[in-house]
Amino acid sequence: QVQLVESGGGLVQPGGSLRLSCAASGFTFSTYVMGWYRQAPGKERELVASMSSAGSSTRYADSVKGRFTISRDNAKNTVYLQMNSLKAEDTAMYYCNGYPPIRPGYWGQGTQVTVSS
Repeated sequence: QVQLVESGGGLVQPGGSLRLSCAASGFTFSTYVMGWYRQAPGKERELVASMSSAGSSTRYADSVKGRFTISRDNAKNTVYLQMNSLKAEDTAMYYCNGYPPIRPGYWGQGTQVTVSS
């Protein structure tokens, strides 16, 4: 069955960096557009970055453009999110999933990112 396992979150000071990873299984990873989403308390989940199946194109939300970089390794069924110049407003639970989601209603456990001094 579909499984998405996010990792790499943590507490970081403003201006710091984190690299998130997402290990995928249970579907043909290399054929899916993959994305990173985030959900802050009291807010709806939003897509922050996506990458085409072969990794040839990317898209970013305006709020993270120039600071976040999505990448993937299809041989390892893994997608990454490099986050630099982190801001307090980046604090959220971060999830990976297909774009659109691989299976309706399914989300992994996420990884918490907290940006605070």
